[in-house]
Amino acid sequence: MKIITVHHRESTYEAQLNEGIDLSIPLATGPGKVAAWYVPPIEMKPVRTEQFTGSVAEGGAVNFRNVFFNPHGHGTHTECLGHITETVHSVNNYITDYHCFAELISVQPKKVTSKFDSNLEDLVITLKDVQPALEKQPEALIIKTLPNTEYKKTINYSSTNPAYLSLELIQAIHNSGVKHLLIDVPSVDREEDGGKLEGHHAFWGVGSSEKRDRSITELIYVPNKALDGSYYLNLQIAPFENDASPSRPVIYPLRLL
Repeated sequence: MKIITVHHRESTYEAQLNEGIDLSIPLATGPGKVAAWYVPPIEMKPVRTEQFTGSVAEGGAVNFRNVFFNPHGHGTHTECLGHITETVHSVNNYITDYHCFAELISVQPKKVTSKFDSNLEDLVITLKDVQPALEKQPEALIIKTLPNTEYKKTINYSSTNPAYLSLELIQAIHNSGVKHLLIDVPSVDREEDGGKLEGHHAFWGVGSSEKRDRSITELIYVPNKALDGSYYLNLQIAPFENDASPSRPVIYPLRLL
């Protein structure tokens, strides 16, 4: 058993490293894999030349495959403000705080008349839903939408108008000082919003109070065994020099000492 002790705001906590809960949906090939934004399926293919075959099953010495994927559309990923700026800033350079205290909250998105089309209804996560978690002033905020089933691991969200966060909520998150926002939907913004991405801009304060050390992690899956409350977060990011990278957030239950 491996136990760590961490200090935070004049309190001391204990976390067992063998109790980590993985919130990531892995990148994988084949049907029935999570996807969004109309991306084609992930490809993993052996390298083949006249002298070499990158497949042991086909007689090669090793498995040596090319991988084609999109970090925003395939599996869990973490992005920085380079996602929406003219300069493609690197998440690998801007996100360097991998350990922090997080608050997990479960919410039921509300059906509201869409502000983008009055003939449609949207599912929206509101400030009222999340306010109790924000009042604890967490460094990271994890939002689990209800109902919560493993179907989230296999759905193709393209053209489904999935739930998103209200602008009021994202502005409150920005003002609260949350550095890392983790959600189990494809985006903080509506799937079709005319390219405005108001939520993304509000979260990072682009053009006003810009916060370059903040991140958004999308397409997580929070197992039902992870109850609402406080956790220690290890935000593991693959070292891609890109605006977004595949990631593996792991949370650890905390015990107050």
